[in-house]
Amino acid sequence: QVQLVESGGGLVQAGGSLRLSCAASGRSFSGYAMAWFRQTPGKEREFVAAIRWSRGNTYYADFVKGRFTISRDNAKNTVYLQMNSLKPEDTAVYYCAANWATIGRSAGEYDYWGQGTQVTVSS
Repeated sequence: QVQLVESGGGLVQAGGSLRLSCAASGRSFSGYAMAWFRQTPGKEREFVAAIRWSRGNTYYADFVKGRFTISRDNAKNTVYLQMNSLKPEDTAVYYCAANWATIGRSAGEYDYWGQGTQVTVSS
């Protein structure tokens, strides 16, 4: 049974940094695409970043390029999202997601989800 558990969210001032973690378990994730999405009340879940577990290729939404970095630690079966230069508009619940092979930018393309972690950026 695939399980994704996010951690690392919290309250930070604008300009600050946070690192989110997604601990993955239940199977080998080699060949999987791992992604971070975020969601605010009343809005659809939006793509933030993704990484191919095996090759390490990374993909980003335009609004986070140069500020956020996605990475993975094979030994720990964990995916990270390092978030720097945070802005109040980055405030959202951040979700980790997994999908076999395909890197998608739509939430509907992902099969597995974590429970989410709240990130709040104060101005």
